[in-house]
Amino acid sequence: MSQSEIHGGQAVQPPSSAHSSASDRMGTDPVGKLLLRFSIPAISGMIVNALYNVVDRLYVGRGVDEFALGGLSLAMPLMTLSMAFAMLFGVGSANMISMRLGQGRKNEAENALNHCLILLIGIGILLMACGLIFIEPVLSLLGAQKGSASIGYARDYLKIIMYGQVFAMVGFGFSHCTRAQGFPAVTMISMFLGAGMNMILDPVFIFGFGWGVKGAAWATIISQLASAVWLICFNLGKRAVVRIRPRSFAFNKGIVIQILSFGSAQFLLQFIMSAVQLIYNMSIGWYGVAALGVDNGGDIALSGVNINMSITMMILMPIFGINQGAQPILGYNYGAKKFDRVKSAYIRAVIFATAICVVGFIVGEVFPHRMVRAFVPDGSDALFSFAPWAMRVMMIFLPLTGFQVVSANFFVVTGRPKMSIFLSMMRQCIALIPCILIFGRIWGLRGVVAAAPVADAFSLIITSIMITFELKKLNEKAAL
Repeated sequence: MSQSEIHGGQAVQPPSSAHSSASDRMGTDPVGKLLLRFSIPAISGMIVNALYNVVDRLYVGRGVDEFALGGLSLAMPLMTLSMAFAMLFGVGSANMISMRLGQGRKNEAENALNHCLILLIGIGILLMACGLIFIEPVLSLLGAQKGSASIGYARDYLKIIMYGQVFAMVGFGFSHCTRAQGFPAVTMISMFLGAGMNMILDPVFIFGFGWGVKGAAWATIISQLASAVWLICFNLGKRAVVRIRPRSFAFNKGIVIQILSFGSAQFLLQFIMSAVQLIYNMSIGWYGVAALGVDNGGDIALSGVNINMSITMMILMPIFGINQGAQPILGYNYGAKKFDRVKSAYIRAVIFATAICVVGFIVGEVFPHRMVRAFVPDGSDALFSFAPWAMRVMMIFLPLTGFQVVSANFFVVTGRPKMSIFLSMMRQCIALIPCILIFGRIWGLRGVVAAAPVADAFSLIITSIMITFELKKLNEKAAL
């Protein structure tokens, strides 16, 4: 068969050399070089993407007050939930695209891309409508205590953020699909574009116009729109390996099911993270009232946790970038049955991720007070007493987190998404939630803070056992 390959009863035309070269290199170039080429843009992009939230908090903490930071913390579970749907369709489609390209099935990869766009737009509209209609009931469930000074800030922020759900879904979801085609730099540019606009607009809206948290929300959705437009334009153009083709789109239930299967692990992880954030907020707010011994102690505790989460996010985002950079390499080579390259890429990803975690751990343990003051230079004594201590405790097992993140995602690539879901849930649900509830009841606020490192340790033990067996199976396949 010189011009086409028969697969599944259909003739599939091989991609042209011009379009396929970017993806073909994932199966031929040195693994270390590939991982750097894909991970550096992904790391840069993820850090820049994290700045959407971190910059908002920096400016809100400096331009409003520490209670406004508590309001953003209350809003976080809902925003994490929306990102879960973006990852469901975006990561699911990206995994399908990279594997189908590795198998030479370009038509199926292109169908996945087109379905992804429709699904992202649809879920974005649905989330916007539900968020605006049910904003008050949702706010009552977000974890604020009675008399909270932060709840009004959360309301102002969420009412505006909901209008940008479609932009957030498309921008975040399509970044994965573009990277899966072999264009990590394009994804990086989209994130730099959005975060750059956000950093410019935040001070203008918050300080210049005096809009407070509303200004932070408007800056965010305008920036998300810019990122989404950039990625859509690229995937409509001739440079893309697979392109958006609205005129030829035909809904296929089978493709949707495959996308959901590939993306279910990341979706459940994000969904559980949303639930954990909600439980965390409620526990921190409840026990913070008594532990800090000041008026609005619950809000101050929420602000402290918000700051710590922002700092941890900036450390973990490079790890997620390495994970995303490794994914198309792992997926392509696994689909092409080049198992030695799969193992090599995994090991290198773990080494890079661990190195970053160690550096972040050292900085967090040595300079916690300075990092907190970067957000609220004029914060209360209660905040500066609680937040640095909490940071040190929560980061105890950070040096090993990179291994856990990369290893959990490895099972998705090898066709075992259920195991990836299990390992992700181990820390985020199975271990963490009981620890929060039990430790909080015994030791109050300090027990809630200590729950995270205990759950980390338990999760790392289970992940180590599971990945040992998986690598053994990979070695057996490579020997055949």
